[in-house]
Amino acid sequence: MTNETRLVQDVLEIYKCAIFELDTEKFLSIYAEDVHIYDCWGNWECKGISLWKDSVTEWFNGLNEDRYLLKVDFMDLTIEENTNVAFVHCAVTFAAFRENTEDKLRQMTNRFTFGLKKVNESWLITHEHSSLPIDMQSGKGIFNPK
Repeated sequence: MTNETRLVQDVLEIYKCAIFELDTEKFLSIYAEDVHIYDCWGNWECKGISLWKDSVTEWFNGLNEDRYLLKVDFMDLTIEENTNVAFVHCAVTFAAFRENTEDKLRQMTNRFTFGLKKVNESWLITHEHSSLPIDMQSGKGIFNPK
């Protein structure tokens, strides 16, 4: 999607910035065309950048309509990489703020794993998996670490 050289850490920074800016094109620029995503939101999986674009566009449009800004924070970040493949796992917190305020409306934390491959000297996400632990009593996802 771009010829710009990126490190794995750059990909994560673009992820954060693109979500905060609600910039679909910037966000999609860090994903491979054949990306395979396991997500928590309604769909079992998403295969390919065009389907992922549909999901991201819907997500960002909803945030924009509600006038929300999302701040992203990576915690417990582990990056393992070799010449052409990288593996990242972490906890990712999404905190929603009303536009132009510092009042946090809500937040949630998911567990994330990213698989990346090097394409033209830059890293792209080829696989993403987000998950939540499940409360065994209620069957509901646990959105914040204990």
